[in-house]
Amino acid sequence: MRILITNDDGINAPGLEVLHEIAQDIAGTTGEVWTVAPAFEQSGVGHCVSYTHPMLFSQLGERRFAAEGSPADCVLAAIYEVFGGARPDLILSGVNRGNNSAENVLYSGTIGGAMEGALQGVPAIALSQYMGPGTRALADPFEAARTHGATLVRRLLERGMWDEADYRLFYNINFPPVAAADVQGVRVAAQGYRRDSFFSTEPQISPSGKRFVWIKGGPQGTTAPGTDAAVNLDGYISVTPLRCDLTAHDSLKELEAALA
Repeated sequence: MRILITNDDGINAPGLEVLHEIAQDIAGTTGEVWTVAPAFEQSGVGHCVSYTHPMLFSQLGERRFAAEGSPADCVLAAIYEVFGGARPDLILSGVNRGNNSAENVLYSGTIGGAMEGALQGVPAIALSQYMGPGTRALADPFEAARTHGATLVRRLLERGMWDEADYRLFYNINFPPVAAADVQGVRVAAQGYRRDSFFSTEPQISPSGKRFVWIKGGPQGTTAPGTDAAVNLDGYISVTPLRCDLTAHDSLKELEAALA
């Protein structure tokens, strides 16, 4: 099995080392794990692709590359530059430092890497480690992901739904903000919505008097019962099936009638 790993926290991020361990466990002694990750942090870039400018692409070691671009760029560079157009058997993106539950899914570069994998026709999974009070005291804040990641990915590969639809399924896994021994289990959960959390801006004046604006995140609280962030905060690993199709299918007939 040939596995491609990427992330949005950058090539030197500790979560990528965790993901490499997970991927190596799944690939086994006869498989290959290839890393193509951003040269620097790309959090919040979503499914951005560098369509209007080139990116520096460097080999750092055996099966290890860095691109000055987004996670989606890295997937494209891996498939078309490293593999010569061949597809890997699996793409794993993460392990993100911080949750990609609820509305974070829409902004996440980690999700963007898995999304591009799905669009390229490759089975793809995004993995993220929720951080919170339960992980701050741990020597390894990625402990839950490191301990449970390989087993869960293997279960998904063996038992999950993998289709060949135009907008094929891919998966979003979030590990709860607790020690590995305190993980309560796995829950299949819909993407939730935090009603009190919005991105905003915070101004800052530089020493030279120029005005800058920081993008500021919102509270990372809970969502409706049974949805991703809610089960994460209850100590469960969430697994959410996703598709790239953004059509509001539930509104098509009503809108057609309204506009007739």
